[in-house]
Amino acid sequence: MDAEIITIGDEILIGQTIDTNSSWLAQKLDAIGINIKKIISIKDSEKNILHQLAESESSAQLIILTGGLGPTVDDITKQSLCKYFNTQLVRDEKVLKKIEHFFISNGREVLESNRIQADLPKDCTILNNDEGTASGMWFEKNDKVFISLPGVPYEMVHIVESEVIERLSKHFNLPVIVHKTIMTEGIGESFLAKRIEKWEKSLSQDNIQIAYLPKMATVKIHLSANGSMSNKKELDRKIQRKVNELYQIIPHHIFGEDNISPEENIANLLIYKKLTVATAESCTAGYLAHLLTSTPGSSTYFVGSIIAYSNAVKIKQLDVSESDIKKYGAVSKVVVQQMAKNIREKLNTDFGIATTGIAGPLGGSRNKPVGTVWIALASKEGVYSKNFQFGENRKRNIKHSSYAAISLLRQHLNGQLKIRLK
Repeated sequence: MDAEIITIGDEILIGQTIDTNSSWLAQKLDAIGINIKKIISIKDSEKNILHQLAESESSAQLIILTGGLGPTVDDITKQSLCKYFNTQLVRDEKVLKKIEHFFISNGREVLESNRIQADLPKDCTILNNDEGTASGMWFEKNDKVFISLPGVPYEMVHIVESEVIERLSKHFNLPVIVHKTIMTEGIGESFLAKRIEKWEKSLSQDNIQIAYLPKMATVKIHLSANGSMSNKKELDRKIQRKVNELYQIIPHHIFGEDNISPEENIANLLIYKKLTVATAESCTAGYLAHLLTSTPGSSTYFVGSIIAYSNAVKIKQLDVSESDIKKYGAVSKVVVQQMAKNIREKLNTDFGIATTGIAGPLGGSRNKPVGTVWIALASKEGVYSKNFQFGENRKRNIKHSSYAAISLLRQHLNGQLKIRLK
């Protein structure tokens, strides 16, 4: 079954607001077997709304709108819907009482513009909004379903999760779709596709679809298969068998499943193994520490960090040899290894991770161009270091370096990378 998502709002069209509603809705609809045919953003005007409703009705069975349901005069979605469905607004007393209670309980005055939000199309099914004052609306016409939702993300999410998904599942004869996402790192999308090319071709034999979803430092491999409820277990088995095969092909690059992030994965590993880590950061300037502490419970494994951005801090706070910095440069194997070893010893942790590099856009040379980064991982066994070349974009270099550091620690914890005695 095909669906189209229409977002309404001038603020989206001028780039003032990012449309996160559509991506979230698309994921939710895809999960229950609804195919997203089109996502479009339109101006908040009656002409545009009516034109797009007619166009979408001609090509989809489900049309979902978000936005344009606020209390101000520029929010005209309800009026446009009334015109499209040849109905009129009527005040719903039950909704009005909820709106009045919402404002009074928060110590706020109820304005007439707020009460107007209880005026809803006569022929719609009202979708309750317990998180705000703009109700959702469900219309049916010519065997098509039209749903209008508020644009405020948390209100939209609440209505979809509490009412829309269940209603759609009952109204349409939806297929069962089985999804699996494999998280990979340390390999680009094109190289990954080449590496698993033979495996990918075998997916068609089991009617399994694949999508590559690259993101900062990771590539998601998304698998899906659809069928009926009666063969769901068989679909699960087919996908799991292909996942098991993938683990055999690229074991060093897979770090988790189902959208877990690298920082969540490393947190789980450190907590499970009861290990601690500290960081000494130069080019990443604390971003690595930020990632390592972005997961709840990070205080159990993360001890602290020294941001040694200048050579003086490297020398005075991390005891890096001044003569080595002069001889080899701050961006060098010798220096980064001292940084990792010394932060581990100073903060008494199981691991020390260090970064030093040229984030850019200035500071590069012929021998050490912008994007040159050294990363070191120290443990009681010794120190491992690796050189990277990330490119010329400063922000991406900082993020890539931090995720590469996490990757080295993950590989070591999983027994894929050995630290030799130094």
